[in-house]
Amino acid sequence: MLKHRGFPGRMPGTDFQFTIRRANVKEGATKLIRRERFKDRKKLDRAADAAFMAALWQYFGEEPFQRGNLDAGRLSWLFGREVVPAEDPFDPCSYEALLRIDVKRAEASFPEVFAPDAPAASDNWDDEDEQA
Repeated sequence: MLKHRGFPGRMPGTDFQFTIRRANVKEGATKLIRRERFKDRKKLDRAADAAFMAALWQYFGEEPFQRGNLDAGRLSWLFGREVVPAEDPFDPCSYEALLRIDVKRAEASFPEVFAPDAPAASDNWDDEDEQA
């Protein structure tokens, strides 16, 4: 499993996890699914989605990226909309699966992340949250 060095481990000040520490060798990678985001979701949940998208955008940009140690639960909130498969066939149960950001959909969903005056996501990351 590829570890994305320098990617934040979680949203600062919360328990919203962005990465995992080690691969699940017994059962394999958790399957990526498309989770529905209902309008009545908590403000903190929506903020976690935006923070994760900001981290993805800053770390990967428009380039395809390997799932690696990115948390399946957090990815699933964006999967199928702002984050889409970058390969065909796509294996949703693989740590090596390639993904990419659908920039148009991501900009529509998270305009604050893509605004010209948006602060860099790393300004909010704590060094202690980085995964080794």
